[in-house]
Amino acid sequence: MSPLFSILLGVLGLVLLTYGADLLVRGGVRIAEILGIPSVIIGLTLVSFATSAPELVVSIQAALSGAGDISLGNVVGSNICNTALILGLAALITPMTVHRKMLVFDTPVLVAASLLLLAFAVFSQGVGRLQALVLLLLFLVYLGKHIRDALKGEEVPMEELPPSSTPLPLGKASALVLLGLAGLVIGSKLFVNGAVEAARLLHVSDAVIGLTIVSVGTSLPELATSAVAAFRKENDIAVGNVVGSNIFNILAILGIAPLFRPIQAVGIHSLDLLVMAGVTLLMLLMAYTGKIIRRWEGAVLLLSYFGYLTWLVLHSAG
Repeated sequence: MSPLFSILLGVLGLVLLTYGADLLVRGGVRIAEILGIPSVIIGLTLVSFATSAPELVVSIQAALSGAGDISLGNVVGSNICNTALILGLAALITPMTVHRKMLVFDTPVLVAASLLLLAFAVFSQGVGRLQALVLLLLFLVYLGKHIRDALKGEEVPMEELPPSSTPLPLGKASALVLLGLAGLVIGSKLFVNGAVEAARLLHVSDAVIGLTIVSVGTSLPELATSAVAAFRKENDIAVGNVVGSNIFNILAILGIAPLFRPIQAVGIHSLDLLVMAGVTLLMLLMAYTGKIIRRWEGAVLLLSYFGYLTWLVLHSAG
């Protein structure tokens, strides 16, 4: 298989992942509406899940394939990309105002989750089933608090509901969900297989592929959501999208994927995890200074991302 064919295979998988997530959430939202589930609950569950669905299915597929470096690298790289690249770009478009509740609760939760993952990965070079259960339990507690606050009318905007369209009957909405699931499953397999094959042919490690190509590819929904929100000056949604997705990546994805098969990731270095925790702390410090992430701070985040990419390339070449 040629490198070009592997890349095309990965691109096809990424397209299926993106459209699969969109179909799944639209069908799921419509079913939830038919069942009378409050829109705030839909937004916190199905819509939040939508932008992180590619990371979830890719990490599960990579774990089942024994590609632990891609599975963990996907989460670590996606969080670095979300914080440094996506939030940095959004802040360049327009300064990002940070909601007080997100500042005192969600962002500290993200920092704590990042440090917990750092501890797990450093001491065991991966994430086992017991560690995954701990992460999943923390995610359920976190989600439960948001649902409780939403029902009390205290929720901070995290994601936008998909644009309303012609109401679908239950049968067609269910078909969308099934098509979306099929797209996610098939797309993740093609994407992971294409990435692994390209890594082998180009003599690049699975870890580097997971931290770069796979993580950026699966972060495209977050990029689109945050960019649109920034242009619309809906800052709570832009910041909430990044923070919420990063928490989902660590607590939910790494709370679920290792349950299928424990993740061993010897190619993921402590520095990769330190960069993830570092840019998260940097974002928190920026947000604390005036409760806003300014344009020049967005530029700093962007420079940190490209600096990290440069280190990855040089380290891989060496």
